[in-house]
Amino acid sequence: MSAERILCAIDTADLGVALDLAQALAGRIGGLKVGKELFTAHGPEAVARIIGAGHKVFLDLKYHDIPATVAGAVRAAAGLGCFVLTVHASGGPEMLRASAEAAAGSANPPLVVGVTVLTSLDAGDLGAVGQSGLASQQVLRLAGLARSCGLGGVVCSPHELVELRGELGDDFKLIVPGVRPVWAGADDQKRVMTPAEAVAAGADYLVIGRPITRAADPADAARRIADEITMETGR
Repeated sequence: MSAERILCAIDTADLGVALDLAQALAGRIGGLKVGKELFTAHGPEAVARIIGAGHKVFLDLKYHDIPATVAGAVRAAAGLGCFVLTVHASGGPEMLRASAEAAAGSANPPLVVGVTVLTSLDAGDLGAVGQSGLASQQVLRLAGLARSCGLGGVVCSPHELVELRGELGDDFKLIVPGVRPVWAGADDQKRVMTPAEAVAAGADYLVIGRPITRAADPADAARRIADEITMETGR
């Protein structure tokens, strides 16, 4: 179902607001993304209460540290019951392998995905931090590294989907932020695509925040997006 592809990003530090959103979206989406803002404010309680409200949790903390530290964090995150978590693919092979091994050794292994290039960055931003070449080239390089180190997928821009799917196969999960329906603005994302276009290009999951969370009726916005995907792609 198209709704199962939607992961709604909760970008707030207010647990009450997050739980109201969780209640409104129960049964209408594939999961809720808990990021640094909510987790820093409320920690594991936020994850537990959102799971208790009937949602899967995509824990998007983008771990990036020495291998032993990241492995410990992955084990702790797995213990919270999240179904997907993120690490930075630029953390290097040893860190990525340690992440995959830590997840695999957990009682309920989450899907560990590597963050490639943030969708807020373009070639100019990458050049400013010393990375030459196109953003798409860096994404492909990091995605290949992530797969070779045992990760189950990556987070990428919608504009890398077709090439990544062709290079990495159907079993490798592609999670895509920077997705905006035609009736929503791009906000601070620089490399965007509509939900239907992203699914047609090969996305497994779509991370969508403000078009849902800032809507007058979040449940209706989520339904509208899912209907658009189904109507335009049949998926």
